[in-house]
Amino acid sequence: MTTRPSGTDGRSREGAGPSDDDLITAWGLVHEAMNEIQPRLLYGITPDGKDMAGPWFEVLIRLQRTPDHQLPMSRLAREVSLSTGGFTKLADRLEKEGYLERHNCSNDRRVVYATLTEKGLDFIGTARDRHVERLREHVLTPLGEGGVRQLATIARTLRDSSRE
Repeated sequence: MTTRPSGTDGRSREGAGPSDDDLITAWGLVHEAMNEIQPRLLYGITPDGKDMAGPWFEVLIRLQRTPDHQLPMSRLAREVSLSTGGFTKLADRLEKEGYLERHNCSNDRRVVYATLTEKGLDFIGTARDRHVERLREHVLTPLGEGGVRQLATIARTLRDSSRE
């Protein structure tokens, strides 16, 4: 690996912000932290004590936290970083398990909604409680309340800047 000393490439001088290597290191640490923590957050959180795949949890928790427990499938696919085809396969599995139903929009035939069922609400309710226990252990404990707030602010800033 070749590194440039800070300041020799014109990109970072004293007082001018982080060097290229500092940026690479910071982003690498974020990536490593997520890879280490994410499996621990979803370990054994289903009602029967099994692990849950990330996309399943993300879809169900988003629907649970949304008024009327319903969102357009295209929006859900985008928010959980799946292609529309990939999301359709996931929705098929969730529907087969009885956790969600699909409904056509009455105003626009192109829009299909995913709606959480009662079974889905019960399932994600239990999983959410266990997930929160793990968040407290693996995120709140090491970061503290102020750190969690700071993390949320930073993540929101990065997310919102990518949408501009």
